[in-house]
Amino acid sequence: MNRVAIIPARAGSKRIKQKNIKFFCGKEMIAWSIEAAIKSGCFDRIIVSTDDEKIAKVANKYGIEAPFVRPAELSDDFSTTSEVIAHSIKWLNDNEVKPDLVCCIYATAPFIQSTDIVKGLDLLIKKHCEFVFPVTSFPFPIQRAIKLKEDGSVKMFQPENYLVRSQDLTPAFHDAGQFYWGDAESWVQQKSIFSNSRAFPLILPSYRVQDIDNIEDWERAEIMHKTINSGK
Repeated sequence: MNRVAIIPARAGSKRIKQKNIKFFCGKEMIAWSIEAAIKSGCFDRIIVSTDDEKIAKVANKYGIEAPFVRPAELSDDFSTTSEVIAHSIKWLNDNEVKPDLVCCIYATAPFIQSTDIVKGLDLLIKKHCEFVFPVTSFPFPIQRAIKLKEDGSVKMFQPENYLVRSQDLTPAFHDAGQFYWGDAESWVQQKSIFSNSRAFPLILPSYRVQDIDNIEDWERAEIMHKTINSGK
């Protein structure tokens, strides 16, 4: 069974310039994803899908390839992950590589662990499902979330849950934003991952999950990362 990892990494990061190759805790951000993919031992091939020569060179530096230049129409702010992965799979098919299972690994996932990639693959095979992806729990019950009204006051989204005990509310989870295992055909068909009865979660502890969308997120993530790895 041919297994491929695809790391999408475009150049056009707006809020954090050159986010994919900016140094994070001593190495380029994308390096954490590349090294975890290699260490997992899960893949016959690991590639980067990018439109940027600098990112391609960093990928080469860490021992993987960027075998094509991603088209401009798949490198803007509106391109979806599914579209990018589907394009990469079609390129592989056209170049005599027929992947059966494909793992999309985000370039900005410094908390990714090789053992989680392995667990995700094991779960995908065990469940005979279309997708497996890591999730973590929300830190606060989403049923008690509030929104701001036009006059600046607040209103609950679900006021009927105001007096419900936290332990009686259904736990909610969100995408960890690290990787997505899937069978190649489901990727090519661009099937939904989050609303799919044949997609299963791999639950991660919340201290190993952090979105990095702005400089504040970046600084927090570096502190978390150094703390987690201080004893290693």
